[in-house]
Amino acid sequence: MTLDGGGKVILEGAGRGTVLTLAASGATLRGLRLTRSGDSHDSVDSGLLIEGDDNLVEGTLIDDVLFGIHVKQGNRNRIVRNTVAGRPAPRGARGDGLRLWNSRHNRIEGNAFERVRDLTFANSPDNHILGNTLTDGRYGMQFIFSPRARVENNRLADTDTGIAVLYSPDLIVRGNTIAHALDGGGAGIAIKDSGSALVEGNAVLHCAAGLSANAPLNAEAVLTVRNNRFAHNVVGLYFYGEKGGHRITGNRFDNNLTQVAVSAAGVGEANLWQGNAWSDYQGFDRDHDGIGDTPHEVWLYTDRIWMETPRAKFFANSPALELLDLLERLAPFASPSLILRDPAPRMTK
Repeated sequence: MTLDGGGKVILEGAGRGTVLTLAASGATLRGLRLTRSGDSHDSVDSGLLIEGDDNLVEGTLIDDVLFGIHVKQGNRNRIVRNTVAGRPAPRGARGDGLRLWNSRHNRIEGNAFERVRDLTFANSPDNHILGNTLTDGRYGMQFIFSPRARVENNRLADTDTGIAVLYSPDLIVRGNTIAHALDGGGAGIAIKDSGSALVEGNAVLHCAAGLSANAPLNAEAVLTVRNNRFAHNVVGLYFYGEKGGHRITGNRFDNNLTQVAVSAAGVGEANLWQGNAWSDYQGFDRDHDGIGDTPHEVWLYTDRIWMETPRAKFFANSPALELLDLLERLAPFASPSLILRDPAPRMTK
């Protein structure tokens, strides 16, 4: 079955329930405008509910709705080049622009989301999320018990948190641009108990933290963080937990207020740091091979006060702590702790 509105057909709900339900498989839905859903979070009132497999939804405008697109136990659907705009409301009171529940092998590509709460993937493994844009949301994307997703070439801006990954191992997060995730202590990319993820080629700009991650579940489940750019964030990378082991290679750390922070001494040191470029590197490249002549090292001095005592974070980078930090470096009151040592830092032009 094909339902094609040619860009001229409007399906307007009555302000109750879901506007359109697609309870079929192998159907095509395109060129419609779906508007005016209900406002019940309990019943997940949406512009479009998909309860089937192998459907194509493309070129559709969904606006004035609580939830945008809800895929419920639907597999191998393609949702491409649609526009979803939610209602004006506080971010936590909105519905998700896209919600997948218990759904596999779907392809979400080239869609534009605006003024929504989250893009949520719950109990939904093996999905591909490619080339989408989202502005003005709470979580750009959140993955909960949804392993093996591919998240590539998306653009997320003006959210509380960019991409949040919880209990979802083996994700690929590649080529995304994430900017202005500043509210609520959010991070551009936040990973918790989700081992073996690849974070590659992303640009994370002007966030509370570029990437936040805890210790790996085991030695084989470390994160690989390579060839990313973390720039102008409050904290470039933040690690918490009792041990490290992640592989951080080939990244650029440009003018973050704090390049790397840890929850306790010894957490970051256990990670592998190799070939990263640091805007605050103070060494030279006398043989012009593009590699610094001396290692780049980051030590914990007075800044360990706000890293280890959350309430003191309010005073981070304040004149008082900066003065204490200067005195600590000149005449240490106690032995400083090493956060990281990059033996071959890349030089930046």
